[in-house]
Amino acid sequence: MKTITLAFTGASGLPYGMRLLECLLQSGQRVHLVYTQAAQIVAKQELDFTLPNRPPEAEQLFAERLGAFKGKLKVYGIQDWYAPMASGSNPGDAMVVCPCTMGMLGKIAGGISDDLIARTADVMLKERRTLILVPREMPFSAIHLESMLKLSHAGATIMPPNPGFYHHPQQVQDIIDFVVARILDHLGVPHSLIERWGDK
Repeated sequence: MKTITLAFTGASGLPYGMRLLECLLQSGQRVHLVYTQAAQIVAKQELDFTLPNRPPEAEQLFAERLGAFKGKLKVYGIQDWYAPMASGSNPGDAMVVCPCTMGMLGKIAGGISDDLIARTADVMLKERRTLILVPREMPFSAIHLESMLKLSHAGATIMPPNPGFYHHPQQVQDIIDFVVARILDHLGVPHSLIERWGDK
C-alpha cells in the first residue's frame, strides 16, 4: 500500500481527479485528499457534485459515492498544518495535483508554501519523492512554460491531460481513463483501464 496525496484545484478537469481518486482507492492505496475552494466550484459546475467544507463530511460523502474500496481515504483542510504530509518527516510516497491550476503550479514553482497543497508539493520536491502536476490550460503562456520547465528541472513530472486516440475511445469516460491510466503508470499503481500499446 502506498500513501498518495491527491489535490484538486480550480482548473477544469475535475472528472480526471475524481476518477483517479476512485482508482487509487480501488487498488488499495492510502489517499490523503485536499482541495481548494475553487475546486468546490468546479465540482459543482462539471459534475453537479458538492465537495463539503468540512473534512469529516467529505470522507462520509466519498464513502457513499464511491462505495466499498480497499484503500483508505483521509480528507484534510487546505490550512491544516498538522496534516502528516506537511512535514518532510512524514511525506508519503507521492503527490498528484489533478487538475492543477496555473496559479497553483506557479506557487509551487516559486516555493510559496502558503497552503497545504503548495506545502506538500514543496515537501515532495525537497524529499525527492514523486510529484505529478496535471495542468489543464490552453494555450500556455511563456510564464506557464517557464514555470513547468523550472518544476521539471526540480524533479516534478508535468502531465497535461492530453489523451491519445489510438485506443479508439467511444465515450468521454474512455478519454478520462486514458489520462488517469498514464498517471497511475507514473505512480507505479497497477490498473486495467486501457489496453497497452502493442498488447493486441
